[in-house]
Amino acid sequence: MKNGICYVVGAGTNYGLDFCPGAEDYVIAADAGFRYLEMQGIPADLIIGDFDSLKSVPKHLHTIVLPPEKDDTDMLAALREGIKAGYEKFHIYCGTGGRIDHTLANIQTLAWLSENGMQGLLFDQESILTAVTNGRLCFGKIAGGYLSVFSHTTKAEGVYLTGLKYELENAVLTHTFPLGTSNEFIDRESSISVRQGTLIVVFPRGVWRKMIP
Repeated sequence: MKNGICYVVGAGTNYGLDFCPGAEDYVIAADAGFRYLEMQGIPADLIIGDFDSLKSVPKHLHTIVLPPEKDDTDMLAALREGIKAGYEKFHIYCGTGGRIDHTLANIQTLAWLSENGMQGLLFDQESILTAVTNGRLCFGKIAGGYLSVFSHTTKAEGVYLTGLKYELENAVLTHTFPLGTSNEFIDRESSISVRQGTLIVVFPRGVWRKMIP
């Protein structure tokens, strides 16, 4: 697997492309995400989509045209190409806002990545969403801000929240009761772990760099 990050830019609302890809990174535009990349002056390594949003097929050396009737969303198809290229860390931009069904689809995609041993970060306007499956997510000291944890699976068992304002020990979260909403960072190292199941975690956009591998 590659050590870099695969950046995927979708056709949702553009809340800012605050990344600068390095030599080991890979940039994919999903449909009209290509326009956002052009506006930011970030070159795309691959463009993929059915181009219903962009309205035309861009003239780019590496372009994959998808049929409009398909099982995969343009975003999921883009992620599959990133996996083929050898990446397991994905930062997804412009994947929220706009149509709520596309946002929900992208949250499901986070869970799909996590359940297959990879990690996706979905960048919203003020928040980042990610997923953790049968594992742990750790943060360094963060002075403040809200963090919420939701069960994506029917049940998430053996849930531990440590170093946060409200801690949990060996708890069970379900997909129908939002027990983990609006926890808080309190300037301590913190972690979220789950023994069995998949959690969706939401935290402030500005703190992702304090995630501990």
